[in-house]
Amino acid sequence: MGSLTPSRRSGASARVAGFTLVEIMVALAIVAIASGAAWLAWRGGDASLHREATRFAGAVEYAAQRAQWRHEDLGVSADGGGWRFWRRDPERAAWAPLADDDALAARTLPGGMRLDSAALAGRPVARDAVVPLRASGRNDPATFVLALGEMRMRIDTDPLNRVAVTRDTP
Repeated sequence: MGSLTPSRRSGASARVAGFTLVEIMVALAIVAIASGAAWLAWRGGDASLHREATRFAGAVEYAAQRAQWRHEDLGVSADGGGWRFWRRDPERAAWAPLADDDALAARTLPGGMRLDSAALAGRPVARDAVVPLRASGRNDPATFVLALGEMRMRIDTDPLNRVAVTRDTP
């Protein structure tokens, strides 16, 4: 039976095969950087979608409160590529774009995102319909859907002017 350790021949230097610690650390660093970049790319769309949904929800909540504070009827519409707030002109019985409040300025969504009105008081609404936010504070529940590719966020308003953002499953 032979020896379990390799024998050295006299005078011949044996080279040990394998990787050095530095080579292993460099390989691990490359894998970590690639994983981090892939995670950020994957997570980036979800984070930006949630950020825009939260921004829209905050604007709707603020507009509903402003309508009550100032005793004016306001509205919000989603046209696919963004949203706009409106003021009801009682003399003409028509909606006019709201231009005196930067927080309620018209907003265009970043590329690839889409915002649509889905329902008002439980019924489907037209794509460009104005969802009213009444001065009385008695608003119908409404649903908007913000989408980016296959990812979807749902923005729901209730009669108490609360706005909730949830992940929507198609």
